[in-house]
Amino acid sequence: MTIRTRFAPSPTGYLHIGGVRTALFSWLYARHHGGQFILRIEDTDRQRSSEQAVSVILQGMQWLGLDYDEGPFYQTQRFDRYKQVIQQLLHEDKAYYCCCSKDQLDVMRAEAMARGEKPKYNGTCRDRHVSTDKGIAPVIRFKNPLEGEVVVTDLIQGQVSFRNAELDDLIIARPDGSPTYNLTVVIDDLDMSISHVIRGDDHLNNTPRQINIFTALGATPPAFAHIPMILGTDGKKLSKRHGTVSVLQYRDEGFLPEALLNYLVRLGWSHGDQEIFSMQEMIDLFDIHDVNKAASALNPDKLLWLNQHYLKSADTERLSELLGQHLRDLGLDTNQGPLIRDLYEVQKQRCKTLAEMAEQSRCFYEDFESFDEAAAKKHLRPVVSEPLTALRGRLAALSIWDNADIQQTIEQLASEFELKLGKIAQPLRVAVTGSSVSPSIDDTLKLVGQERSLNRLDNALDYIQRRASA
Repeated sequence: MTIRTRFAPSPTGYLHIGGVRTALFSWLYARHHGGQFILRIEDTDRQRSSEQAVSVILQGMQWLGLDYDEGPFYQTQRFDRYKQVIQQLLHEDKAYYCCCSKDQLDVMRAEAMARGEKPKYNGTCRDRHVSTDKGIAPVIRFKNPLEGEVVVTDLIQGQVSFRNAELDDLIIARPDGSPTYNLTVVIDDLDMSISHVIRGDDHLNNTPRQINIFTALGATPPAFAHIPMILGTDGKKLSKRHGTVSVLQYRDEGFLPEALLNYLVRLGWSHGDQEIFSMQEMIDLFDIHDVNKAASALNPDKLLWLNQHYLKSADTERLSELLGQHLRDLGLDTNQGPLIRDLYEVQKQRCKTLAEMAEQSRCFYEDFESFDEAAAKKHLRPVVSEPLTALRGRLAALSIWDNADIQQTIEQLASEFELKLGKIAQPLRVAVTGSSVSPSIDDTLKLVGQERSLNRLDNALDYIQRRASA
């Protein structure tokens, strides 16, 4: 049997990490078994669906490298097929028209709850043969079996049983004729020969209904695997209060796709104590049976740790290009400063995201108007005016502006003035960067450049003199 999985997001909201993890697990299962992975856009809710959300889905999948073998398929382009199946079910007496009003449905539910039963449709129109010729716009309901049970042999959750008596006759077509989710997903999975449906466990209660529709159509249902949800850091279901965002925001914040995927694969799946996985290792090792039944909680620090790992080990050319884009997004002219490749090599050990790296690199591409107040107060004091002035002269005399000569010059001057290296390096750092945080002092000056470093030293010395005169 050829393994065929699918990712079927609804474009009624942005693709977030819960959806990405579902896509990843489906993609890995297909790739592990040499099968196919299909992308399907479930956009039948035309009022809530948006082209922008579709665009985020497609961009997100591309950014993450979750390539699909077929698709994207759009449900709105398959309405004729859905109508055909609905008519087939009506013709075979496996579906029926229902004209019960909202008020009638409310009464049914209230009466059921009063009896201590599960609120559901009571089948009033099941055998009434509702006429559609009198201006009535009925819904169409599926005739769910009245007896027996549906046993879902879930690859993650194990065997889960549902009594048919607790499942009502669900609506498969709205009054305007548009199909509903539980019907369209069955027809799509059937037509697309989906062998394994891997999705969130919030869909588990839909599964017996869908299995009954498969059976009514004379088809064998796919295998199901329902992934436990992702919880917030507070252990509660993810929501807007947890800052759930579009997957593309992770890109914009400077996370690498391989870091995010590595992070998500470990939310519910493991292989021994291994934490770092290449994409090929994920493909080789992933087994849906190893996914935990319990929900997993977000750990932002773990994601940052993984991202920093990949920043350190990723290809320099690729990361330099990405860093350049982040620098330009800050409005910086990357032609007026060091080579981005040199900057990346220096900063990659220090930063956890590309956005952080870009923000901490402003001083290498643009001048600053003022010093960090706390840093200047602590380090740009009159007592360092004499050694800084002397250092400025020696740095100006360097014919080669490289790390070795810069470092040697600073060390020699510190020795002559009987200062610990930090006592001259920190004032120098504040002078040329505006703050007390930067790469090593020789790397910092090398990247800032000789002319710009000297100009900033002049500004710092003027600042110290004004401070001494105040």
